[in-house]
Amino acid sequence: MIRPVAERVRVREIDPDEGQKLLRIVRRSSGSVVTWRRAQMVLLSAQGMTPTKIAEVTFTSEDRVRDVIHNFNTDGFTSLYPKYSGGRPRKFTLPERREIKKIAKSRPSEHQLPFSTWSLSKLGEFLVAEGVVDDISHEGLRVLLREEGVSFQRLKTWKTSTDPNYEVKKARVEHLYAIADGQVRPETDEPTVIFCMDEFGPLNLQPRPGRMWAGIGGKNTDPKRGPRRRLRATYTRTQGVRHLLAAYDLNRDRLYGHVKVTKNRTTFLTFCRYLRSLYPPDVRIAIICDNYSPHLTTRVDSRVGDWATANNVEIAYTPTNSSWLNRIEAQFTALRYFALDGTDHRNHRAQASMIRRYIIWRNNHAHDQQLRRIVDRANVA
Repeated sequence: MIRPVAERVRVREIDPDEGQKLLRIVRRSSGSVVTWRRAQMVLLSAQGMTPTKIAEVTFTSEDRVRDVIHNFNTDGFTSLYPKYSGGRPRKFTLPERREIKKIAKSRPSEHQLPFSTWSLSKLGEFLVAEGVVDDISHEGLRVLLREEGVSFQRLKTWKTSTDPNYEVKKARVEHLYAIADGQVRPETDEPTVIFCMDEFGPLNLQPRPGRMWAGIGGKNTDPKRGPRRRLRATYTRTQGVRHLLAAYDLNRDRLYGHVKVTKNRTTFLTFCRYLRSLYPPDVRIAIICDNYSPHLTTRVDSRVGDWATANNVEIAYTPTNSSWLNRIEAQFTALRYFALDGTDHRNHRAQASMIRRYIIWRNNHAHDQQLRRIVDRANVA
């Protein structure tokens, strides 16, 4: 229906009860997207917004806004609900599901929308406005996306490696992993035992947030009588820090670790000698580590390279800014989850004892389902 441009269309006077009902429809996260969009248009008109402005806000045409307002003035809330026939709601076809998944995984800015991310309401509204579907509820959209393997995830940053030898180092580390996993046979002079080594820390003496099982109770300001244990908020770190030197044996699926006061080239070589002692001298081993200065062989200090050459050891370095290539990082994630989260150790001896006992437990329960789940989720290499 064509109307004069100068026609001033506005929703009729609505009482407080009708206003509250419109607010409930707009604010709820379930129900028909069509109903939600129509209620939003009526509410904006009741607030004095013109149809032209409403069309800009709701990303639809001005004629569509005028039709919704006229229908509401005539039929009231009945006009907000789509007139569907009875029976089971139709299922979305395969092309429709693919298009919904494609749009959900795209950025709103790619469709000239001023949003940085999709919400269920914005995505559902866009799908209806673009004619992808006639109507879809927020909960139905959530279920469909879950069935298609799409979930709402947090964005993370990614630091690009500037290592000029990135491809060479990455290829070498991946080849060593292939040897450890039995995917390729090692050559005559290649290592057959692979260690992933790194330092974890610094280990401070401070309360660490975590989770626990607790009884359900009301609010209680007394930490001794509350429904769950409390952690102190005021603390001082006067006892220095410690460092965990750890290595993960890919062949035996075992974790080794020593807690030290400092981390330098001397402690690194001491730990490497310990790893070397775990296998006979004729077995060539590889130690994968990052480019931390105590790990490197320099013109001033060549002890690392000299020791590796004399003891049948290969030191394989990951590229700079590529710690994700080192599989021990996933073991550190599990260590943090099982042994450190929710703790408040008052001295380093107690904290080191907890870490050592966890390593013993981890090696005795390497196939624990929760442990494997956490490691597999954190391991990308």
